[in-house]
Amino acid sequence: MAVVLPCYNEEAAITQTIAGFRASLPGATIYVYDNNSRDRTAELARAAGAVVRTERQQGKGNVVRRMFADVDADVYVMADGDLTYDPKAAPEMVRMLVDEQYDMVVGTRQHEVAEAYRGGHVLGNRLFTGLLSSLFGRSFTDIFSGYRVFSRRFVKSFPVLSAGFEIETEMSVHALELRMPVGEVETAYGARPEGSASKLSTYRDGWRILKTIGTLYRVERPVLFYGSIGALFWLTAIILAIPLVITYLDTGLVPRFPTAILATGLSIIGVLCFFAGLILDTVTRGRREVRRLAYLAHPAPVAEK
Repeated sequence: MAVVLPCYNEEAAITQTIAGFRASLPGATIYVYDNNSRDRTAELARAAGAVVRTERQQGKGNVVRRMFADVDADVYVMADGDLTYDPKAAPEMVRMLVDEQYDMVVGTRQHEVAEAYRGGHVLGNRLFTGLLSSLFGRSFTDIFSGYRVFSRRFVKSFPVLSAGFEIETEMSVHALELRMPVGEVETAYGARPEGSASKLSTYRDGWRILKTIGTLYRVERPVLFYGSIGALFWLTAIILAIPLVITYLDTGLVPRFPTAILATGLSIIGVLCFFAGLILDTVTRGRREVRRLAYLAHPAPVAEK
């Protein structure tokens, strides 16, 4: 079992975070991946007994990519190094993963302190969760939670492409698209200790997350994505063509050739969009099959007897 903690400037909380996970998961190896911290995060983590490694590419997604590539374990517990997630919930999350043979268990955040979870972030989480559900058919209660437990087969079949805080969205879509068995556990979410500051930018990272959802929808649902664009072109073409058809039926003439040419062009573009979606859907199915085979190459987590 491995506990993996991506960190950036968390000297105020990293020692307590490591101690908490060591107490709740005494048999786990704790890894701290320092992401160019300008404080004593790495030094304190090493002194607390964690295995410390450095990822030079800035961004949480880059850190997760490195962690998943380097660390070899049967069960992975991922949290932040800021002491906001409750280490005491980890054993129950691991138990659920192993007993139910899940591939991911998400710790859904329940906060009692207003400073722990800003109102704008709560609203944004709900909006993005609803958007993900409407686009992909189902979702999670808290898609942005950084507290997750993974099986080996999830980690080793997950081609991390994100660079920043959109990584949680990519994880959620990966599980949904491969129809992995997943679960959720309510966990306490506390305020950061004094001296620790959030690295999340509400608007910049919110925009990046929105773009990621759009990109994943385009990649994973090409027929619906390009078909919708094609339908929009067709609808515009029909609206432009209706007066021309009426005039032609009444007079036998087509007086506005530019409009007729435009409507024809839009119709052709609509057809091309639809066929592009069909072709890309074949590519997407092939990629999904490759990921599924990589997923099946590893056994499900099994409790020791």
